[in-house]
Amino acid sequence: MNKILLLFCMIGYFQSCISGEMKAKSSSDSLITQPLEYMERIPKGAQILMDVYPDQIKGYSNGMLLIINGDKIQYDDKKEKGIIEMLDNSDIEDMFCMQYNMNGTPEYLSDAGRSRCEQLFKAMYGRCESEARKRLVQVEWFGKSIPFTSVNGAADSLRIVAHRLKQMPQYSKYLTNASTFYWRKVRGANRQSAHSYGIAIDVNTQYSNYWLWEYKGAKETDRIGYTNRIPEEIVRVFEEHGFIWGGRWYHFDTMHFEFRPELLR
Repeated sequence: MNKILLLFCMIGYFQSCISGEMKAKSSSDSLITQPLEYMERIPKGAQILMDVYPDQIKGYSNGMLLIINGDKIQYDDKKEKGIIEMLDNSDIEDMFCMQYNMNGTPEYLSDAGRSRCEQLFKAMYGRCESEARKRLVQVEWFGKSIPFTSVNGAADSLRIVAHRLKQMPQYSKYLTNASTFYWRKVRGANRQSAHSYGIAIDVNTQYSNYWLWEYKGAKETDRIGYTNRIPEEIVRVFEEHGFIWGGRWYHFDTMHFEFRPELLR
């Protein structure tokens, strides 16, 4: 009889242990999974910006991109926009609405990179001319020294481009007489030029084509043809080091190269 009682006691003890382990596991699982239920989904564009500009962008929270200087910039203003409003009043999401295409003639209104969130670019590169100037350094470029921003490694990337292109002397005539920093608005518009931030370089205009030179008086939504004289080999070197090319735009600007590594991911 005592043996039977002891057996029942042992069975009860083991059942209690198993039950306790299951409860503990359930509690542990809830501790692991519960935070995941409340994690905010980071938009792809925001994550790309965080990856390529880690010295300037420190995170994303509640629909805002968090800048190292303390600024918080809205990612998506939830507005439906046409091409002109997207250019004049771009939020961060708008910058990623078009894919940068490295192949073929640009399709109608395909202008990946022309849309820039001014609040973001001013936060990174300078809110005014004097602030942007403080961040410029000199880069040796085919016989002259040109200013370019040191922010985000842009000047370092341009130096690498210059070094590689100097190994291709047959193309040097396209690259001389280059211009970079100039705090101004885009020609014929009320939006800041990329040159204002020290992230853009225009190569020799003698061999360049620009849509408003070719189609004087044309509107942003007009249909236009495409013209280019810049060799593809030059373009590829720039693109391999974080620069997009204005010749990839429907509104072509073939002299223009702009440091925008987020669009090349």
